[in-house]
Amino acid sequence: MEGNWWAKGLLFENCSCQLVCPGHIHFEQLCTHETCCGYWAFRFDDGEAGGATLKGLRSVIAFESPKRMVDGGWTQIMFVDDEASTEQRSALEAVFRGEDGGPWEILARFVSKRIPTRYVPIKMTSSESEHELRIDGVVESNVKMIRGEDRAAPVTFDNIFNQIHSPTQVLAFGNSKYDDGRIRFDNERTHGLWSQFEWTVTRD
Repeated sequence: MEGNWWAKGLLFENCSCQLVCPGHIHFEQLCTHETCCGYWAFRFDDGEAGGATLKGLRSVIAFESPKRMVDGGWTQIMFVDDEASTEQRSALEAVFRGEDGGPWEILARFVSKRIPTRYVPIKMTSSESEHELRIDGVVESNVKMIRGEDRAAPVTFDNIFNQIHSPTQVLAFGNSKYDDGRIRFDNERTHGLWSQFEWTVTRD
């Protein structure tokens, strides 16, 4: 039916909080600093929205929020792969603005200022232990899993409720240098994690 959409792929993030961002557990919690700055990076492995395929697309959302994220007032900017077609760009805009329902409809309530979307080359590389992000002139970042008792295996959250992540998430340290002219941050060994997301919206 019209308005139905779905997507799955990789989601990794880094923000300025310490190892586990309190806002990641619940937006009622207080973040480490007076302002929380970070990003979510998405690699779409499959999906369809607005009549357009999402497979192969990459996108990044950077944000700046108050210490108590549920208070709203977030500033946000979205970057979309410049190889995306007009239809794919429109589909991602609708998804991430919450116009088509799903988890981003909830997160969109907290955003008070949206910087215009930029269409740029987005470079992502991944291994079993690390994910890297680069947008020339804007961000260089890596998110690397922390070591557990079994150093070859990830340390994970399990059975965690989160609007955009899967219930199982890999804990990591993130390092980022980011500057889009409005949002700026320089994180070193701060909160990072990743998961394999899966979103499905079915409208009656």
